[in-house]
Amino acid sequence: MLRGEVVAWFLELLMGIPGRFVPFLSWIGDLRNKDTLRADILAGVTVALVLVPQSMAYAQLAGLPPYVGLYASFLPPIVAAIFGSSPQLATGPVAVVSLMTAAALEPLASSNPEGFMAYAMILAIMVGLFQMSLGLLRLGVVVDLLSHPVVVGFTNAGALIIATSQLGKLFGVSVEKAEHHYETVYNTLLAAIDHTHAPTLAMGVMAIAIMVGLKRLFPAVPNVLAAVVITTLTSWLLNFEANGGSVVGIIPEGLPSLVFPEINIEVIAQLLTTAVVISLIGFMEAIAIAKAMAAQTRQRLDTNQELVGQGLSNIVSGAFAGYPVSGSFSRSAVNINAGAKTGFSSVVTGLVVGVTLLFLTPLLYHLPTATLGAVIILAVINLIKVAPIIHAWKAQPHDAIISIITFGLTLYLAPHLEMGIVTGVILSLVVFVIRSMRPRVAVLSRYKDGSMRDVAVHNLPTSENISLVRFDGSLYFANAGYFENKILEEVASKPDLKYIVINASGINQLDATGEEVLHHLAERLSSNGIQMVFAGMKRQFMNVIRRTGLVSYMKEEHFVSGVEPALAYVWEQLGDDYDTKKCPLRRQ
Repeated sequence: MLRGEVVAWFLELLMGIPGRFVPFLSWIGDLRNKDTLRADILAGVTVALVLVPQSMAYAQLAGLPPYVGLYASFLPPIVAAIFGSSPQLATGPVAVVSLMTAAALEPLASSNPEGFMAYAMILAIMVGLFQMSLGLLRLGVVVDLLSHPVVVGFTNAGALIIATSQLGKLFGVSVEKAEHHYETVYNTLLAAIDHTHAPTLAMGVMAIAIMVGLKRLFPAVPNVLAAVVITTLTSWLLNFEANGGSVVGIIPEGLPSLVFPEINIEVIAQLLTTAVVISLIGFMEAIAIAKAMAAQTRQRLDTNQELVGQGLSNIVSGAFAGYPVSGSFSRSAVNINAGAKTGFSSVVTGLVVGVTLLFLTPLLYHLPTATLGAVIILAVINLIKVAPIIHAWKAQPHDAIISIITFGLTLYLAPHLEMGIVTGVILSLVVFVIRSMRPRVAVLSRYKDGSMRDVAVHNLPTSENISLVRFDGSLYFANAGYFENKILEEVASKPDLKYIVINASGINQLDATGEEVLHHLAERLSSNGIQMVFAGMKRQFMNVIRRTGLVSYMKEEHFVSGVEPALAYVWEQLGDDYDTKKCPLRRQ
């Protein structure tokens, strides 16, 4: 009886906790349905079959031993599923984050190779703390600073860098890393010309052939796992290691221990910029995948909660000898296609990886590193996409240019990847500011269909006594002067102007500078016998001018709900001296 009371009390306590702290409560009840439970178990095992070899390959890409990838695939998927908001997002090691981890740690490792593992753990914890802080403070909008063109340019460059970084494993050669990645690739190709290890190349080509062939002919078969099994058996049978081939070797058995790395302020300072970039890039990839799946399943997605989930998974990864993780596009696709219904599928995935660490690691001893290189190359090929850049060019050429600059700089500056994306973000912000500083200002007149159109575009007649002007943008310190100049230019072009009607429907915000400019314009124009009338104002616009008293100064009737009522007011004020029937602004 006592045990039952305790369980009931615990469940009641959980149900009383806000959903954002225990989001798994939204799906755990669904597991009572046997079909849902069965689907999640099957999907979780299927994803694990892909994750085990992929995680080992990505760990090597990050410059870490293969088993670290398994550590990062054990608890992080479980934690992300429990505390995140996406039921099907598969979290773990991913290619781009692994590459950025390697780029961040290489300068530190050159001075302290023994500390490489500790640095990876510190980096994961830093990434996790930053992501979780953004989520808890409800600052998920910060991710929007990474525009789509910047991410596309960076991802394309990253995919090329990742693929070419595996050439040494395929050809069985190794060279010293140069200052720039393209120099390392060039040296690798030179070494491959004279010193290619034929058995290694054959093993890599066989792995690629197996994965590509199975994907085309038998898509239901886990092609990555098949390649790993076949090449590992071939390696063992042919004694590949004894003939100079590189294999994974001994993988420590057992689960990772909870070990917090020693905190080094100097190391933290050096990793800070990269940690922020990895946090944003990793989460951008994760949330993009999660949104796509949420649209497909019609499930609710909370960006801030997902940040908390991803952040906690990174903290746990770092605390248990792993490295930074994120949501994986390929494994999430496998998860949802395998029928995953809830986050329990990711819990199953983590448990299968745990079983692998406990009992199956000896089977991976003879796995050729060439196979891992092949796995990485095929995984990142799909990341190379030119179509989004072409689409961006059609939408706004400068966005495509930013994407191309980000791509080029990332390639050129590699392994210093953060510089390429930071430059892209700065360029995006600069373009945004320039655009907002010079919004479109159009003088309008009546078109033949009764609508108001730009006179410059449609060559329409205008009234000498009335000007109708539309301002397409927020009115703030950066463009208030531009707005003032445009209004004064229009006034100067019409000596007999009496009224200038501002279509303010496009003004979303008004700051102190913008309000001050309006006040000065009202005074200046009024002294010259010209009145300003505003039409179609939004509430945020009116709130500002009511608080500052501008409404009282200009008179309430000069602020009208729409363009047509504003014109009717102006015609009434002009009286019989103005022939409204011949006014170009009048509806015919």
